[in-house]
Amino acid sequence: MQRRWLTFITLVAIWAFVGLVLAIEAYLNLRVNSMMKPVDFVEIAVPQFIRAAMWGCMAPLVLRMREQMPLSRGNWIGGISFHFLFSFVVMAVFFLGRIAASTVAYGESFAEFWQMALNNFWGRNIVDMAYYWAVLAFGFSAEIYRKYRHEELRSAQLEARLIETELKALRQQMHPHFLFNTMNTIAVLVRENKNDEAVTLVARLSTLLRMSLDNTGVQEVTLRQEMDFLERYLEIQQARFSDRLKVSIAITPEALLARIPNLVLQPIVENAILHGIAPKTSPGLLEIRGRVEGGNLLLEVRDDGAGFDGNIRAKEGIGLANTRERLTKIYGSRGQLSLRSEPGRGVSVQIVLPHRS
Repeated sequence: MQRRWLTFITLVAIWAFVGLVLAIEAYLNLRVNSMMKPVDFVEIAVPQFIRAAMWGCMAPLVLRMREQMPLSRGNWIGGISFHFLFSFVVMAVFFLGRIAASTVAYGESFAEFWQMALNNFWGRNIVDMAYYWAVLAFGFSAEIYRKYRHEELRSAQLEARLIETELKALRQQMHPHFLFNTMNTIAVLVRENKNDEAVTLVARLSTLLRMSLDNTGVQEVTLRQEMDFLERYLEIQQARFSDRLKVSIAITPEALLARIPNLVLQPIVENAILHGIAPKTSPGLLEIRGRVEGGNLLLEVRDDGAGFDGNIRAKEGIGLANTRERLTKIYGSRGQLSLRSEPGRGVSVQIVLPHRS
């Protein structure tokens, strides 16, 4: 309701401004033509404001006519021709109506009505045709804007659905081989009569799966929620790798409140374990860092594996490439993922996101 009143007031203000411009223009013309004869501004302004009010009332009809007869009808020729003729008719009706009103107001005879109309026809009344086409242009522009906004909204919805689909695919990609490896670890523990460890691992797996189901369809979580999930994931991986996997986590309290895409760190941590820690014969260290700096959230996942040199992009793999593409879709140029490595010194994956808490 408030929006309707705001729209109404805006339209009244626009047409009042048009009336003021017409009044000033007519007043200045009469001042020039009347030389020393005094000119009453109010007397000149009233008819012009009435004229603007008439156009304000007429505008919805013109817009309706534009919808019924689009300008593009008949390869534009038919539509433009129709509106040109209709604008001429509207202008003529307004013109004759003003002369009739003036004749009645001043008590003049209608004997010279048509002669007066003919003598003054090509005067200032032609501007009414311009008003008609201005209203058409406004309607045409509003339609283009509505279509643009509709397409923009549709594009955003498609983008959101695409991201959601990719997130679901990421979950489905993670679960099969992770569950397979975890179940193998549980089987080994049972065969070795380590029943307590096996039960603990089953409980951790159950907790992790429940957390995963709770966040199904969630596009964005806090870094604290992501780390809760990752810690359960890492507990299972540590059970699998025993003392060969050491984890160091250092995230500032401010960073923990930041919002990030759901499961953005899991594939990076998984890559670090599979390609950095698993091939080592000695214990490996996985580090996860997070802090807020300069309005950005800085995240880093580092391992102390063998590392590599050469073309870094060629070493990324599907997981990192998909994560980079996902960040680009969500944040544009403000979402960045970089990969750094030196032979024998491990791999570092760094993510920069806009900080939003």
